[in-house]
Amino acid sequence: MSPKRSGMKKRTFLKTSSMLMAGSLLAPLVSCNSSSQKEKAVRTNWAGNLEYSTENLHLPKSVEELQQMVKDCDKARALGTRHCFNTIADSNDNQISVQHLNQVVSLDEQASTVTIEAGMSYGQLCPYLHERGFALHNLASLPHISVAGACATATHGSGMRNGNLATVVTALEFIDANGALITLSRKTDPEKFRGAVVNLGGLGVLTKLTLAIQPAFQMRQDVYQFLPLSQLEENFEEIMSSGYSVSLFTDWQTDKVNQVWIKRRIEENDTEKAAPTFFGASLATKNIHPIVELSAENCTEQMGVPGPWHERLPHFRMNFTPSSGKELQTEYFVPRQHAVEAIRAVSQLKDQLGPLLMISEIRAIDADDFWMSPCYQQPCIAIHFTCEQNKELLQQVMPMIEQALQPYEARPHWGKMFAMSPTRLQSLYQKLPDFKALLMEYDPQGKFRNDFMQHYIFSSET
Repeated sequence: MSPKRSGMKKRTFLKTSSMLMAGSLLAPLVSCNSSSQKEKAVRTNWAGNLEYSTENLHLPKSVEELQQMVKDCDKARALGTRHCFNTIADSNDNQISVQHLNQVVSLDEQASTVTIEAGMSYGQLCPYLHERGFALHNLASLPHISVAGACATATHGSGMRNGNLATVVTALEFIDANGALITLSRKTDPEKFRGAVVNLGGLGVLTKLTLAIQPAFQMRQDVYQFLPLSQLEENFEEIMSSGYSVSLFTDWQTDKVNQVWIKRRIEENDTEKAAPTFFGASLATKNIHPIVELSAENCTEQMGVPGPWHERLPHFRMNFTPSSGKELQTEYFVPRQHAVEAIRAVSQLKDQLGPLLMISEIRAIDADDFWMSPCYQQPCIAIHFTCEQNKELLQQVMPMIEQALQPYEARPHWGKMFAMSPTRLQSLYQKLPDFKALLMEYDPQGKFRNDFMQHYIFSSET
């Protein structure tokens, strides 16, 4: 890695890893039907690569207020914690944030569930659960994203037997286009429920989620460096099954995977030490950042040090003030049976990726039954690319990645950048007609249908 390239990464990725999105979204609170003319307040997503198309941001402080807002709006779109890199949460008319609806509604210890308001983030929920002896099954690498937004876009962590974050949802409540409060649950509405959880913001505005929880647990995290790619190809299943959650970090520039992060659950009286080598990789001797030149200060504790589940499952600590990160992200899900072939295909693009890529991460996700999940009825690996904020270059490279992965029916992450045509994307989702029918049931006039939804879900354009 050249000094120039390392320096560029150090300036950009340090902001990304140490801090996430700002908790406050400052914008005027205006009527949905306001026609007043004023200077537009520029608002952006977390990375700053996207300016939202409306100045009208609404911040209700009660469900009743939210219902009235939805009734009053001709067009609206729910806005989460702004960590999407594309226009999925954008609107030309009105955005509604439920950031003020961010409390725990109830904890049912007997049923092992927690019900939360839709504005709650994982950073808020996880300490609450842990203090009471409970845990979620998994977390994403960044902990400040909202639970509702993560579930709506099938956001994930890693683990061969861990489904995406939405797989713990057992019920959800939302406001439909008429302002009515709708509740769907896996138990009472199984078919609609499977279409509603990963909803892409198309059903309405979420108000509550009920999540399955489990007893709290302890974890350790060990990192190995320089895993030979040949070993990964020959032992992929064993490597990815070596921990409760395993992540591979690589820049694709050599015949080695830069780092292997292994997160293991610690059972009682577990004193096992990490082996000095792992399939030809060497145990790190200190905490390290995914980009090794950067300080690991903001990363979760490594070196096998035991800690609570919510302080090990993410890659980055929860206790840093969120901010903006100058980066772009794209990610593709490939059925697990094609994992090795897909990794080989991407490795052939190292020259094209070199000038653009900051780091790439490979994770495993188990199958689920949500219609619009990339892992619908198939376990997958996800190949993630964190890139310099060079949109023009990324738009040149994304079609190359997609072409390389096309034989393996790769599906893009709903909240990240991609170049795939609507026709191709729609062909990858067998339950798309049912999903469209579900959206039409609760939003027949398309109140929540923005340009993104029209283009990728309802359009037949190539």
